[in-house]
Amino acid sequence: MTDSIATYMTDDHQRCDHLLAACERAISNGNWTRLAEQATEFSKALIDHFDMEEQILFPELVAVSPWASGPTGMMTMEHGQMRSLVEEFSEAVGAQDADACLGILETLHLLIQQHNSKEEGILYPMAEENLADQTPDILTRLQAA
Repeated sequence: MTDSIATYMTDDHQRCDHLLAACERAISNGNWTRLAEQATEFSKALIDHFDMEEQILFPELVAVSPWASGPTGMMTMEHGQMRSLVEEFSEAVGAQDADACLGILETLHLLIQQHNSKEEGILYPMAEENLADQTPDILTRLQAA
């Protein structure tokens, strides 16, 4: 168990990345039953991650650093874009449309990498610095979410 918000959240990014890669493998194998399971797991993990940030981490950060509302607002907007793509991906999986699935995952992969880079390079270090006294409580809440 980690004692760092940045490490915890970055590890969760990596878990989501692995689940996305598993979806890509299931598409290439033409295993639609497995893809449906992988897509559900990936979608839940990604949406749960966004919810942790929007419901726990971002409000705590903005409470101690009001100027952080700009970066957290931008991250929340990007979450909305990715949520829409996750819905499109689910529909493409249901339609068993491999080309649409691969196209959506390629776009999601690119957006996620750019998004995670900003969070891991800027937002999480900002949270580490500004929420140091609250880290144990925030980690407990993140892990329970």
